[in-house]
Amino acid sequence: MRLDDLPGELILWILIVSEIMVFMAGVSALVINGVMDPHGFAAAQARLNGWLAALNTVVLVTSGLFAARAERHAKAGNVRGARVALAFAALGGLAFLGIKALEYAHDMGAGIGIESHPFFTFYYLLTAFHAAHVLAGVGVLGLVAVRARPEGVQAGAMFWHMVDLVWVLILPAIYLMW
Repeated sequence: MRLDDLPGELILWILIVSEIMVFMAGVSALVINGVMDPHGFAAAQARLNGWLAALNTVVLVTSGLFAARAERHAKAGNVRGARVALAFAALGGLAFLGIKALEYAHDMGAGIGIESHPFFTFYYLLTAFHAAHVLAGVGVLGLVAVRARPEGVQAGAMFWHMVDLVWVLILPAIYLMW
C-alpha cells in the first residue's frame, strides 16, 4: 500500500498515529508499573466500576457507527443524513463524558484520588486525556456537520475512530488486566 492510497490527508494520519503513540506510551508505563506491583494494581483496579466502563465502551463504539454512517451519507450527497448521523455520534460522545463524570464522582466519593496509588495516577491521567480527546472530537463532529462535505466528514470520522480506538486500547490496561 502506498501513502497515496490512504483515505484522507497525510497530515491527519500523522496526527492520528502520533496521538495513538502518546496514549500507548502511557499504557506502556502503566503496564510496566503494574508488573512491578501486580497485587497493588489488582487491588486498586478492583475499586473501579467495570460496569460503567462497559457501558461507556458500548456508547463510544456505537457513536463510531454513527460517524461511519455520516461518512457514507456525505459521500452519497445526503447532507441531512450526514448531519443527523454526526449529531448522534456527537451525542454519544457527550453521553460518554457524562458517564465518565459519574464514574469520577463515584471514585472521588470513595476516596480514590490521583495520588491514592500509582494505578490511580495512570487511571486519571489516561482517562482524562482521553476524555479531552472525546470533547475535542465532539467539537470536530459539530464543525464538519455545518457543511457536511465528504472530505470534512471523512476527516471528522477518522478523528472520531481514533478516539474509539484509543479507548479500546486503554480499556484492558485499566479495567481488565490486573
